Amino acid sequence: MKILGIDPGIATIGFAVLSADKNEYKLINCGVIETPAHMKLSVRLAQIYSDLNQLIEHYRPDCVSIEELFFNTNLTTGISVAHGRGVILLACRQAGLEIFEYTPLQVKQAVAGYGRAEKHQVMEMVKRLCKLKSVPRPDDAADAVALTLCHARSSTSLLFKEENAECSTT
Repeated sequence: MKILGIDPGIATIGFAVLSADKNEYKLINCGVIETPAHMKLSVRLAQIYSDLNQLIEHYRPDCVSIEELFFNTNLTTGISVAHGRGVILLACRQAGLEIFEYTPLQVKQAVAGYGRAEKHQVMEMVKRLCKLKSVPRPDDAADAVALTLCHARSSTSLLFKEENAECSTT
C-alpha cells in the first residue's frame, strides 16, 4: 500500500509518501509545499491545489492520511489552515483517493505507543520505523511521515478493519 500523508497548513504543508507492506515501511519521499505570506489567500489555495495534484499524479498513492484540525488559541490561523485543508481534501477526493483522518492523539498513539507522547519521541519513532539515519526535516514533513505511519499501523489492526467494514445486506 502506498500512502500519501498530509500535514495541512496554509504557509507550509507537509507531505510524505510511504510504502507499507505489513510491518515493513519504506519512505519514498517527503517534503513541504510552501506558499509565500505576501500572496492573496485565493492564490495560495490555488498553488496548494496545483502542487498537491502534481504529487498525486507523480506518486499515485492508494490512499491519503491527513491530520484533523486542532484549534488551540489562534482562531485566525486555524481558519486559514481550514481553508488549506479543504483544498487538500478536494484534490484528494477528485483524484478518487480514499481519505483517512487522524487526530494528533491518534498519530502519537499509533507511532509512539502513547497518545500524550512528546514530539521528539514521535520523531524518534518515525526515524526508527522507517530505518532512517535522521529525522526528516522540516518538522511539517516529519509530521506527514508520522501520519503515513499512523495509517499503515492502524489499517492493519483488527479494530480498524471492524470500524471500516462495509455493511452488507442479506
